[in-house]
Amino acid sequence: MKEAAINLRSGHVIELNGKLWVVVKNEIMQPGKGASVSQIELRDVRSGNKDNVRFRTQETVERVRLEQNDYQFLYADGDDYHFMNQENFEQITVKGEVFGERAPFLQEGMIVEIEMFETEPLGAKLPPNVVLEIVEADPVIKGQTATTSYKPAVLENGVRILVPPFIEAGTKVVVRTEDATYVERAK
Repeated sequence: MKEAAINLRSGHVIELNGKLWVVVKNEIMQPGKGASVSQIELRDVRSGNKDNVRFRTQETVERVRLEQNDYQFLYADGDDYHFMNQENFEQITVKGEVFGERAPFLQEGMIVEIEMFETEPLGAKLPPNVVLEIVEADPVIKGQTATTSYKPAVLENGVRILVPPFIEAGTKVVVRTEDATYVERAK
């Protein structure tokens, strides 16, 4: 399936020079004169090597169709994450690099959509939000509540985020998995 280079997003898989590449980052650059270009950071699916490629925005690339299935997260074993297929109960192992910085948000029993090419896991889509408990939060500075300021806090999974001043240790909060940001206090 042909796709315009300007439409590629993080996680998309393309075929280039006979290899499969995962898009890590796509940045549209507008030089002082001339046409815009898409600066795309790619990671080779099999070797893990990274490469930066520039495409004219109107150029097309071959996007690979992936099989997408729901898997239940079972447990982590070092940098390997174990999942079970929801339909046939088959278990698979996914490398941590597939999740990147989102790996700490995996919770036991969580349903994750895993994208596979043939039998190789290439990408994963976590639920958009998770509920986690704050284990450590800085105290509120007097007068800080007058403005919309945030303070640092540590979640139960060890990730540091910024939260509003009224959030204290022991509070459960909703966190966006995509960029590790505070959404709201959990109900």
